[in-house]
Amino acid sequence: MAISAKLLGEDEYVVVSTRTHWKALIFPVFLLLVVAAGGGFLAAIVPSGSLQTPARIAIGVIGLLVVLVFGAKPFLNWFFSSYTLTNRRLITRHGILTRTGRDIPLMRINDVSYEHGLIDRMLGCGTLQIQSASEGGHVVLPDVPHVEQMHLKMSDLLFGGPDGKPGDGYLDDEAPPQHQRIRPQRPAAEPDAETLFSSEDTDRR
Repeated sequence: MAISAKLLGEDEYVVVSTRTHWKALIFPVFLLLVVAAGGGFLAAIVPSGSLQTPARIAIGVIGLLVVLVFGAKPFLNWFFSSYTLTNRRLITRHGILTRTGRDIPLMRINDVSYEHGLIDRMLGCGTLQIQSASEGGHVVLPDVPHVEQMHLKMSDLLFGGPDGKPGDGYLDDEAPPQHQRIRPQRPAAEPDAETLFSSEDTDRR
């Protein structure tokens, strides 16, 4: 699931790495249960005779094909899809046989937001929306687990933490210089009246 360390740049590290939310597996699991129950029922009611064994084999093969065609693809899409956030970029990977990927440098991201409906809030996921300055700037990442935490981590990297300090998204040589603390100089003390008169007497002498 995590991206290979060989694909990371110097001083780059992974902040968050996750697959899409497990809700993508609800349909494959439901389909498997229905096919298993239906296949078992049909195999049980096959009348005895010379065709009983071939009929049960045919039912099993048909059930297996249904699961593979309609259930395996969503499972594999979930297994091979990943979202990785590093201190420099956002990396997405999708695809089973034909892999597709996209890398978005954090310095090009202008805005990041999220949305999740009632079902997504119950399941703990949501959709992350990213606006970047690159070509095709609007990027939508669906079914992100713990989308609020992902949004918070990206915001810290992009815009700094709640204390106003730059987040880990800044490189050492890119971090804004810290304000130097300058001590205010005390104004020169005005001489009191006694000192002033004594100095005038000295001048007269």
